Amino acid sequence: MKLEIADIIQRVIEAEKRIKPHIRETPVELSHYLSEVSECNVYLKLENQQLTGSFKLRGALNKVLSLPKEKPVITASTGNHGLAIVHALNIVKGSGSIYLPVNTAKTKVDALSYGETELIYHGNDSSETEAYARKIAEKEGKHFISPYNDIEIIGGQGTIAVELIKQVEKIDVLLVSVGGGGLISGIAGYLKSKNPDIDIIACFPENSPVMFESIKQGKIIEMVSKPTLSDGTAGGIEKGSITFNFCKELIDEFILVTEEEIAEAIKLILEKHHMIIEGAAGVTVASFLKNREKFKNKNVVLILCGANIGFEQLKNIICAK
Repeated sequence: MKLEIADIIQRVIEAEKRIKPHIRETPVELSHYLSEVSECNVYLKLENQQLTGSFKLRGALNKVLSLPKEKPVITASTGNHGLAIVHALNIVKGSGSIYLPVNTAKTKVDALSYGETELIYHGNDSSETEAYARKIAEKEGKHFISPYNDIEIIGGQGTIAVELIKQVEKIDVLLVSVGGGGLISGIAGYLKSKNPDIDIIACFPENSPVMFESIKQGKIIEMVSKPTLSDGTAGGIEKGSITFNFCKELIDEFILVTEEEIAEAIKLILEKHHMIIEGAAGVTVASFLKNREKFKNKNVVLILCGANIGFEQLKNIICAK
């Protein structure tokens, strides 16, 4: 069954009712500094202040709450999606397993280790681990929860748009970082149903613009990603992912930024707003700064998608000359 934009809208409406008691309605903050340097109004949607430190909780909760509690779930993640699944399972007192590459950093393992969720190691990279976890889920008759390739996940992420409409009187432009495309699909699908004239800008690190290159070529491609500070958006896209067609239809523009630009954006938000953001959120800020002259006199929303950056990584960014 082919999914349409109308399916996103319906799932967002359902998700908003389902997850509202369990999430934080994150604030929107006017950035006086970014507004001044760009001669426009820049609003920051602070998903870096969401429970678990990332927007991923919205989709994970919506998916987990829509499933029978007695049926265990399986996912593969070393980061924000995994943290969100652990939190969601703790809320419903459900059970599940998270598959991790064998070389997963201890700091990430520690973050995933609270609660009753089982951690299982397999493979040397995330794509290998995810493929294996899917096979196990199918073999054992368990639910595999994708970080993005799921209409309930997309619906959950789209609840950000429900909040934005209440928080910002008029939105002309929205910028959001893109990996697998679940976040931008949910937000853009709902926002454009309210105002088709909103410009949706997808932001990528130059080192891993998989969705961008896929849309350029008209199909989901495999490509080698270089290391990036935006680890939350890095990596491949699952073959046949429903997000591909949504992104093709909903995204109006693409911006790519360098690692240096991402690092400067992270430092800027720390200095001007006294907030920590992760690399994927830095991509959005960097993309705005790179093109700020084109936003003059507009109301612009930047999604700060998360705050989960390692201490050593943050220290290296701050101390870099």
